[in-house]
Amino acid sequence: MIGTRRSERSDEAVARRHRPDYQIVLYMGLLMLLGLIIMYAIGPQRANVLNNAYGTDFYGSAYFFIKQTTSLFLALVAFVIAASLPYRFLLKHTGKILIAGFVACLALLFFGNILGVDAITQCTLGACRWFELGPLGSLQPAELLKFGMLLFAAVFLGTRAKQGLINDRTQTLIPLGAVTGLALLFVVVVQKDMGTGISLIALLVVMLYMAGLKYRWGLAIAGLLVLASIMMILIAPHRMERVMTFLSGDSTSIDDAGAYHITHAKIAIGTGGLAGVGIGNSVQATGYLPEAINDSVFAIMGETFGFVGLVAILALFTALLMRLLKVADHLADMRLKLLVAGVFGWVGAHVVLNVGAMTGLIPLTGITLPLLSFGGTSMVFVAAALGLAFQLSRYTVFGSKLKGNEYEDSRSRRRVGGPRNARRRRTS
Repeated sequence: MIGTRRSERSDEAVARRHRPDYQIVLYMGLLMLLGLIIMYAIGPQRANVLNNAYGTDFYGSAYFFIKQTTSLFLALVAFVIAASLPYRFLLKHTGKILIAGFVACLALLFFGNILGVDAITQCTLGACRWFELGPLGSLQPAELLKFGMLLFAAVFLGTRAKQGLINDRTQTLIPLGAVTGLALLFVVVVQKDMGTGISLIALLVVMLYMAGLKYRWGLAIAGLLVLASIMMILIAPHRMERVMTFLSGDSTSIDDAGAYHITHAKIAIGTGGLAGVGIGNSVQATGYLPEAINDSVFAIMGETFGFVGLVAILALFTALLMRLLKVADHLADMRLKLLVAGVFGWVGAHVVLNVGAMTGLIPLTGITLPLLSFGGTSMVFVAAALGLAFQLSRYTVFGSKLKGNEYEDSRSRRRVGGPRNARRRRTS
């Protein structure tokens, strides 16, 4: 314990607080703005579809735009809190945050799956994934659990790496595997959310790789994950249907119920052509493409903004992910390095899974496109994770490696509190 505290003080001495990486804020803000624009464009169409389906006039033309604006505001609040609250406080209370995530998932299981209390839980297609919060919308406990796992893994693996025990089976791999297995039990088995489970695994894999996991352990873990994935697919008919549809490729008919979603996603992207059909002119958003404002928003953006627009969106995500990688690479404290690497894995997994599913490169998986899809919980926790990365960018070292951040080197004599006359005093 004493050695760990000395190591932490040593890391803090090397990396003094300095100017953060504002490019993270820039890319995040642009993506949020694009999401708000697309909700303004297709919100009235989505409202009309739901009103016709349920025989009501509850959904106004601005309903989804207002909800998305509210979610964006809450996400910005979460970003500011995560960027301002001292990271040492969060690392100190990592266990409590993780336990809160497990308790929330357990409460959802009790009130949703066991008691079936519709007043406070939201269950669709046999899966209970949300708590109903009235005017505030809904809360997905899996996102809180994922955030808790991010913090827990960063502290746990960072400490083990400092002790030289990252490849120790009994002290590192088995405990982490037990906690991860319990989390996947709630998310994948109970809540039937394969997409969130894969993104959780992705952020942990990135953190293990960054921590220095040996290849033999990596191959063993990969083998276990493949076997577990096959089992999860075989026990769920809808997942098996999606895999078979993917393997069938373009040979499936548009009338095939299993291929309906991916077929219309491809139609949306193809219809957009080079420059898109323009804002408010989407046809697939009028009821043809399922989950047009959620999981399928990338396809709708392809129809609206065309190939050029999709390239620009992917460029923004790539730029954001590259900034996260560079921040992680320039952090001295292994816990902080792994934390930002986990945020990279989190956001990157969502982007790869969503875009891959909508373009037919991987089997269809229900997962949001970060900062663009409709929904508050995902946006709030992604923004909170990015807020943490933004705060930690204040403590990077070797600033000359980060092009455009001349004052990012915490050992620089300027702009970080270094004495101007230090060199003169040393030479006198």
